[in-house]
Amino acid sequence: MTDRLITGLIFLSALGSGLVAGTFFAFSTFVMGALARLPAAQGIAAMQSINIVVINPLFMGAMFGTALACLALGVAAIAGWGEPRAIYLLGGGLLYLVGTVLVTMVFNVPRNDALAGLDPNSGEAGSLWIRYVAEWTNWNHVRTVAALAASAAFILALRLPAAD
Repeated sequence: MTDRLITGLIFLSALGSGLVAGTFFAFSTFVMGALARLPAAQGIAAMQSINIVVINPLFMGAMFGTALACLALGVAAIAGWGEPRAIYLLGGGLLYLVGTVLVTMVFNVPRNDALAGLDPNSGEAGSLWIRYVAEWTNWNHVRTVAALAASAAFILALRLPAAD
């Protein structure tokens, strides 16, 4: 890859991971808290709706487009391991791919899928909702920190030269 292409991917990855971190930060700091204050049936119904609406081209493009760019940067980092910014590219890519995408797929999505099948008015809904909010939010904190750290790594990489 050319230095210009790599620099563009770093810039896009910094922006994308920062944007995703901000989205997750909003959920961790006030959205889930607001939903938890609602009666369980309302909170569940609202989160079920969010989990449907979030699957859209803009959010999915930001989240998974950034993942593709991170993957490409990881390959570039390994190929150019002697370069000063390689450790930041590999670190940022791994933080995003593991701490954001993998955590999403392994921990948040299964909880969302289970919530999707829950009748908000069922007898068990209240206790399941309390557990869902706590567990989902804890894993969301992980995603937030990982995406923000990835953004920081990419910003640092932009400050370094491509080669010695």
